[in-house]
Amino acid sequence: MKRPNIKPSGFTTKVTVLAAARNEEERIHLTLDDILAQDYPKELTEIIIVDDHSTDRTSQIIASYADRGVQLLQLNEDKPLNSYKKKAIAEAIRLSSGELMVATDADCRMGHKWLSTVVGYYEKENPVMISSPVSYFEERSLFERMQALEFYYLIGIGAAFIGNCRASTCNGANLAYRKDVFYEVGGFKDIDDLASGDDELLLQKIAQRFPHRIAFLKSYNAVVYTHAKHTLHEFMQQRRRWASKSVKYKDKKVVAFVVGIWLFNVSLIVNLCLGLYDHYFFKLFTLQFLLKYIFELAYLLPIAAFFKRSKLVLLLIIIIPVHVIYFIYIGLAGNSGTYVWKGREVR
Repeated sequence: MKRPNIKPSGFTTKVTVLAAARNEEERIHLTLDDILAQDYPKELTEIIIVDDHSTDRTSQIIASYADRGVQLLQLNEDKPLNSYKKKAIAEAIRLSSGELMVATDADCRMGHKWLSTVVGYYEKENPVMISSPVSYFEERSLFERMQALEFYYLIGIGAAFIGNCRASTCNGANLAYRKDVFYEVGGFKDIDDLASGDDELLLQKIAQRFPHRIAFLKSYNAVVYTHAKHTLHEFMQQRRRWASKSVKYKDKKVVAFVVGIWLFNVSLIVNLCLGLYDHYFFKLFTLQFLLKYIFELAYLLPIAAFFKRSKLVLLLIIIIPVHVIYFIYIGLAGNSGTYVWKGREVR
């Protein structure tokens, strides 16, 4: 993907920055400070944070920013929902006055040019939806650094699909779309039976209506930062949640593509096991492993360089064996049963 043309100044778009928050008292003040520190015109910026039934001090912290223009919206659902986050985002959009909705998460960080970069690209190129890059940061262990590299793999896949006009994946921590387009495609209707999917499934709905007006913003100034999961249990729960959305993908060719990758990883394990009895299969496994390493190295190098984290690619030789097993498991577990998200058991 080429570097984008971005309008540097003279902005006219009213923007609504929105996020859903649940039990984020430790970090939400950092996110709010970063949003308020943006160099985008204050008179064109609206900030709405939705408190999703937090049991800690999240709502009080958000409310303390009221004098700086931060609006607190509190969900008060008396009936159980399976998609609280979609409800929160939909309510924020309903109350918003902006033309462009810019969604992020309540535990993210961003540079002061984030918003002006997103809007500068929007005003220059006129897309109806913009997916922007997300990166892990402040990793504290080898496990978290491994997650960071694997996450770049996913971000790159999303960018590549959008760049080839087959929009399928994105990340809700850094996603912008026009308010009128959100309503034109019916919002979250027909995709609200899953707890997750406020990003990818909405992207696919919009892509069906506007296939050539979805963009990925390849700009370092547009990067939003979040944290890797500290424990294996948290990591697996997150990945199961992400994988659960695949059953709702509209583009069946993309589903077939993902299944093909899954089957390739299965064949690696099968050939390794058969190689214990026949050297032919072990040679086949070795060839597959080398090809996987070479192609993924070539793929990840420019992505890691874009994020200024090229050294992470050195972990690839460690990640690949683990990733094979993990990918097979997630492909099965992500499409069955329930998982825990924000202290709730959902599907």
